Amino acid sequence: MSTGKERPAPAPRWTQTWLGGARTAGADLGHPGERLGLPERGSGAVAPYGRRLLALFIDWALSLLVAGLLARVFDWTPPQRSLWTLVIFGVQVWILVGLLGTTIGKRLCGIHVVRLDRRPVGPLWAFPRTILILFVVPALIWDRDYRGLHDRASNTVVVNI
Repeated sequence: MSTGKERPAPAPRWTQTWLGGARTAGADLGHPGERLGLPERGSGAVAPYGRRLLALFIDWALSLLVAGLLARVFDWTPPQRSLWTLVIFGVQVWILVGLLGTTIGKRLCGIHVVRLDRRPVGPLWAFPRTILILFVVPALIWDRDYRGLHDRASNTVVVNI
């Protein structure tokens, strides 16, 4: 039963808005990719985190598999195997993204990498992107368009196929 004198909802505390992000504070940021002219859903929309992470795990697992097979042939020690896994992963990402715009994991997850002008990435732009991915930290820092520092440095975005 309404008395006509309902109290307004209390304003969120500053910690709630800070921890919850800009949307919690009432800022309308639009959908990821809107600033880049990308659709909200479907083909060409910014790829979600989950599919990108799954693609990364698939690519890493393939690199581990190849390194494991090569370790048997060349009798590598565990530290050598770890280093070669990283090298194989880096070469795979650089070559496949540079030439095809996608890796095996990305392809299986239905996503690919494009430059902001919608042209193919190319080996030249894929190289610094890959180097930054190998440092891991740039890939963990995202903007509101889901672009990590590696994407920002190479002027790329990961989108749905």
